[in-house]
Amino acid sequence: MLLSDHIYWLFILALPIACVAWTVTHEEVFREPREYCVGQSKHSKTVLRRKFFYLFTCEYCFSHYVTVFFLIVTNYQLLLTGWRGYLIAGFALVFMANVYMSLFALLRQAIKKEKTEIQVLEHEVEKDTNKNL
Repeated sequence: MLLSDHIYWLFILALPIACVAWTVTHEEVFREPREYCVGQSKHSKTVLRRKFFYLFTCEYCFSHYVTVFFLIVTNYQLLLTGWRGYLIAGFALVFMANVYMSLFALLRQAIKKEKTEIQVLEHEVEKDTNKNL
């Protein structure tokens, strides 16, 4: 495989990894299991149990496990063959997936800020309109 193919696969394969990790750790569809995991990660009696449940609440931590799954499914190796290629691919995919998730978080934050500013402006306009009547 050419180096350009390796890089292409790196950028493309990181997308579904980021998508799965973000969805499980942030989106409403997994809210109940995530809340259970948060509670267990804070209040379990053993350190091992707390750390196990924490893995499902942290997108960075969870992205490692999603990456391992995708490495097994796709047999993707980066730059080298064998275990060294899997190791390099694993860490590179985790990095890229977390870059994607960070960019997505910034985008969502900007959209939320914009919506809030619009609501404040609409409220002020409504308030001014009611005063003038």
